[in-house]
Amino acid sequence: MVAEITVRKLRKMKQEGDKITMLTAYDASFARILDQQSVDVILVGDSLGMVMQGHDSTIPVTMDDMVYHTKIVSPVCQHSLVLGDLPFMSCTSPKQAIKNATRLMQQGGAQMVKMEGGEAQVENVTQLTRHGVPVCAHLGLQPQSVHKLGGYFVQGRDQKIADKILKDALLLQEAGADMVLMECVPVALAEKITQALDVPTIGIGAGRVCDGQVLVLQDMLGISKRAPSFSQDFLTGQSEGIAGAVATFVSRVKAETFPSDEQCFY
Repeated sequence: MVAEITVRKLRKMKQEGDKITMLTAYDASFARILDQQSVDVILVGDSLGMVMQGHDSTIPVTMDDMVYHTKIVSPVCQHSLVLGDLPFMSCTSPKQAIKNATRLMQQGGAQMVKMEGGEAQVENVTQLTRHGVPVCAHLGLQPQSVHKLGGYFVQGRDQKIADKILKDALLLQEAGADMVLMECVPVALAEKITQALDVPTIGIGAGRVCDGQVLVLQDMLGISKRAPSFSQDFLTGQSEGIAGAVATFVSRVKAETFPSDEQCFY
């Protein structure tokens, strides 16, 4: 099934200044609500390792986990494009990336795959896009590298690192990436990258300047153990329940009133 939202549509939304909305979902019930509230992209994220499985990182999530959760999300999505994560160590070579992206698309029903990493992923992105696989790159804070980073920290306040993130974004776009997600980067850097790229940028803790916004569903419903500072509880005080919370998120992103200045990094 081809959803209403496509890669071509997402690029047109960037060109027209129509903000892109994205939320995570890991099962059919929540995915149906998001789809009915016209969320543009549903991300089946490896964040499921933390919010669904109870781990303290995304590292334990396997390809089997990702295929299963993508498979139970995709059948109910008639509007939303389904984006599936490639988990830890699942795309260390073009051959492996192609094999696992094939699983996410053929078995899981994903219409785009997401991979963390900058310049090291250029050849993987090149080969995937050459074979018709849409790719979303993930820059800035990369949760799969939490042990290397030593924790969850804002990335790009140091000029050398900021320059590297911008360079990586341009290289990944040149390699064929159709979208770039930026996590926990300063607003000025997110704006510079968004202006430099022809493909859409999605922010999570990256300010309103990005072409779209994403949140983990459990964070925006206020049911996570500890939500990050860039998120917001859209459910508390909502008379229309979960559907109302999702609708409010969509309208706030479209109106460019979320995230607020206090939910950004500088």
